[in-house]
Amino acid sequence: MMDSDAVMEGSSSSVQVAPRLPSIESEYTSSLMPNVLPPPAREFRDIQVKVHIRRPEKDSWAYLGRALVSQEVVGQSSRVVVRSLTSSKVLVAFGEVSELQAEKRGNFVVVGCVEGSRVISWSLNAVNNSETLRLLASIELACYRCRLAVVDPRTHTKSRRRIERVIKEDRRRRHRRRKDQDAMIDAFQQHHLGDDVPES
Repeated sequence: MMDSDAVMEGSSSSVQVAPRLPSIESEYTSSLMPNVLPPPAREFRDIQVKVHIRRPEKDSWAYLGRALVSQEVVGQSSRVVVRSLTSSKVLVAFGEVSELQAEKRGNFVVVGCVEGSRVISWSLNAVNNSETLRLLASIELACYRCRLAVVDPRTHTKSRRRIERVIKEDRRRRHRRRKDQDAMIDAFQQHHLGDDVPES
């Protein structure tokens, strides 16, 4: 008589188990959640600048010193912060709520900030052209009102045009004041030159 254990062993060795097929659900989940993780976001490298400010109704720039420009992420938005190198005090911050226009002039980025009908201008002088371009791009990205542009593009366009109009008007007033000052200086010089002419 054959041993029952031997029979069980022989029968078990002859049985072939069919490979388990992956379910549709597992395939769908794996396609949504790939094993390869996305690369981490590139860290913003601080930019060293020299800072000048031109206050409303002023035609000349005032030097504030050296500063570090950094990028701070708050939730889904970011802002560009300019901090003094000596005191670490925040000189100015630009974000999505800022009403401004930034433009590149040589190695300078000039930022005109609109506050009502007044304009405060900031001049940020980077060390080279590539740093200047990076600075300009970071300010424009941080201040772009993407939500407003998507939800209400008409209001977004109106806001941009109003900022441009206020900055143009401020520039026009400054040029007019400078022209008037030059005319006054010329008139003053001609008046004194006339006084210095000896009588014949």
